[in-house]
Amino acid sequence: MGRAYQNRKESMAKTAGQKTRLYSRYGKEIYVCAKQGGVDPDGNLSLRSLIARAKKDQVPAHVIERAIEKARGGGGEDYDTARYEGFGPGNCMVIVDCLTDNGKRTFTEVRQSFVKNGAKLGGPGTVAHMFDHQAVFVFEGDDDEAILELLMMADVDVTDVELEDGMISVFAPVPEFNKVRNALIEEMPNIDFKVEHLSFVPQTMAEITDEEDIEMFDKFIAALEDCDDVQNVYHNADIQDH
Repeated sequence: MGRAYQNRKESMAKTAGQKTRLYSRYGKEIYVCAKQGGVDPDGNLSLRSLIARAKKDQVPAHVIERAIEKARGGGGEDYDTARYEGFGPGNCMVIVDCLTDNGKRTFTEVRQSFVKNGAKLGGPGTVAHMFDHQAVFVFEGDDDEAILELLMMADVDVTDVELEDGMISVFAPVPEFNKVRNALIEEMPNIDFKVEHLSFVPQTMAEITDEEDIEMFDKFIAALEDCDDVQNVYHNADIQDH
């Protein structure tokens, strides 16, 4: 099931050169979330979670506030969601989620990222059936059974709890996101979530060991990262670094 959080995008997005794009993506996502569900984080749990994640990723307060103010104003851009699926280098499966105000531009940029980097773009549903849309939480810990028991006692529906290398991963159905989060925080007020988001979790992993495929995969992910409209990239690549 797991290792969903081993997504190279996350570490890449925190390098200095990616910060501006990261801020832009959070700003766009916060704006859309606030516009759709309300600008008050207390009444919009998705917005509250998103703001917490943005702060953890060191997005400046003014970026967050500007996005909420824009949503409060009621005007501004209209963004549509777009999802692209296909196969990346080493025959791994890839899902690309976008927020766009120009679908043709976004499609062209994403398609070019696939075409130029040994990847193949498919139609809707090409690989999505091989992923589970889940709430994912990752934090330090050493007793996965205690965590499972705690969540069950809190009447939370949990898909799986894993322990690997001193990190506990909790997987749950999407509607359970806030129940999981609240139950963990109530029991462990000082918990530090390394990951807390909705993700497409691969049902199987594709091991990539070939040097050329690994190099091409990194170029492919970097190309997608360069697309301003790309919000998230999910894949099932298990990179065996040399």
